[in-house]
Amino acid sequence: MSAMAEQIGPWPQGLKGRRALVTGGASGIGLASARALADAGATVTIADLNEQAAEQAARELGGKAWAVDLSDTASLEDLSVDTDILINNAGVQRVAPIHEYDPEVWRLIHRLMLESPFLLIRAALPGMRERGFGRIINISSIHGLRASAFKSAYVAAKHGLEGLSKVTALEGADYGITSNCINPGYVRTPLVERQIADQANSHGIDESDVIQKIMLAESAIKRLVEPEEVASLAAWLSADAAGMVTGASYTMDGGWSAK
Repeated sequence: MSAMAEQIGPWPQGLKGRRALVTGGASGIGLASARALADAGATVTIADLNEQAAEQAARELGGKAWAVDLSDTASLEDLSVDTDILINNAGVQRVAPIHEYDPEVWRLIHRLMLESPFLLIRAALPGMRERGFGRIINISSIHGLRASAFKSAYVAAKHGLEGLSKVTALEGADYGITSNCINPGYVRTPLVERQIADQANSHGIDESDVIQKIMLAESAIKRLVEPEEVASLAAWLSADAAGMVTGASYTMDGGWSAK
């Protein structure tokens, strides 16, 4: 466990008896969120493309694993999801100018990061409505509120997720269901690390300069967000205490959006 995790956690057992599904739950923000929810008493299902990593995380947290390719959205259309908490976190990133952007990569990002959250929400809502409780947490991004060059697919998908989350909040309000977005800046995850080379190439700079000159350029606090920080907010939004919080977008961007 990292020093940041020890500083933020453990969480009180406020989610005992709740069931949670976390997509992209085998690493990064997803794994940190799964740990936070498990520490708070929830039984967590780890949904991830990497079956081995999902099973390892599930064993660690005493939960379940669901090996799934969420970009195969046709397979999700008849799905039924029985969960109290849904965290839509799975995502990928590709960096390229619009005129060079591969259309299939564009479609992949939208299937995975916008269409599959819609289908999972659609699958989870009936059970949540019946029980009179539901927490839908969409891991968006500062790029759900702001734009950056060379990220057309990602920015468009995250902006769409913001709208989906708000509509879900309105439709769930009479049934004890909340829906919110978390909007971090750059988080210390494999997803961010993997885009350093692409960022360097697109901006014409050395890879060693990407974090300071590109990723932290707009942030007042000059460090990456830690996954455990995002997870702490996800755990709170999952709890009964956050019952009046819905349709919101919580920035965790070190002051980026304050400008």
